[in-house]
Amino acid sequence: MVILNTSSFGVFFLLGFSEQPLLEMTLFAIVVVFYLLTLLGNMAIIILAHLDPRLHSPMYLFLTHLSLMDLCYTTSTVPQLLVNMQGLKKTITYGGCVGQLYVSLAMGSMECILLAVMAVDRYVAVCRPLHYATLMHPRICGQLVAMTWLAGLGNSLVQTVLVTQVPLCGRNVIDHLFCEVPVLLKLACVDVTFNRMELLLVSAFFLLAPLTLILTSYSCIAQAVWKIRTAEGRHKALGTCSSHLVVVFLFYGTAMATYLQTPSATSRDRDKFMALLYGIVTPTLNPFIYTLRNKDMKGALRKMVSRRVLTRKKNHPGWLR
Repeated sequence: MVILNTSSFGVFFLLGFSEQPLLEMTLFAIVVVFYLLTLLGNMAIIILAHLDPRLHSPMYLFLTHLSLMDLCYTTSTVPQLLVNMQGLKKTITYGGCVGQLYVSLAMGSMECILLAVMAVDRYVAVCRPLHYATLMHPRICGQLVAMTWLAGLGNSLVQTVLVTQVPLCGRNVIDHLFCEVPVLLKLACVDVTFNRMELLLVSAFFLLAPLTLILTSYSCIAQAVWKIRTAEGRHKALGTCSSHLVVVFLFYGTAMATYLQTPSATSRDRDKFMALLYGIVTPTLNPFIYTLRNKDMKGALRKMVSRRVLTRKKNHPGWLR
């Protein structure tokens, strides 16, 4: 295929919801709130996991990287989205579009793998507790994290290169919120059947292979929990897994609805709302799901808040009067 001639145009136009100004204004306010909550929640998890010694374990190492991925993903898309929602031009540079495509695709691929790694970690914790320290040794966990980042970045590089090789013949109006592979392929002026099939196969691999591992891990966990005789033991075992399961359903449900479908099955507004759901809502909910349902995280948060309050009292004894 011919490499895209970027000299013919330097920008893409992201239409978003420009045809519905009232809806766009409402969504702008909602997106601002969700983005601020995303920054606050995910940064809090990263800081807490770093500062509290009780959180220096494989589970919270993986959770820290999940939060970092969510921060990178939203920061690559949301600020530009907010600018376009408030502006009249609604443009993004060619380089910005490619960068947005690369980062968002890399973070999505990584999250698929990391959620599977976290499921394996929960399986070892519940089903093989006596071997947990050996099987989830810090060196092994570090290798798993490195593998996750390399696989995601590598996949995104391949997909981004393939997309930028597709000739657009001057078409630069994207009827979407972000720069994504499926919507960019719709601009192509040549047959992109190969690209669509390749994207479908790669998406199926990155979505279904980790999901299969997750379901297998949790089927083993369910069998192990069923054998626990005490209600307290069952509750404790399920408590370590429930937050992760909720996040898995949120992420995989929206991702599979977006990437594992035929072009004819899509509609413009549906695709845009799905993009808002998995691109903004899910990264916002992830940290709150983990903190609200996790005793260790809540304890670390209370400890940090209490320490700050005591520090302020010592420095300014009358600040609460």
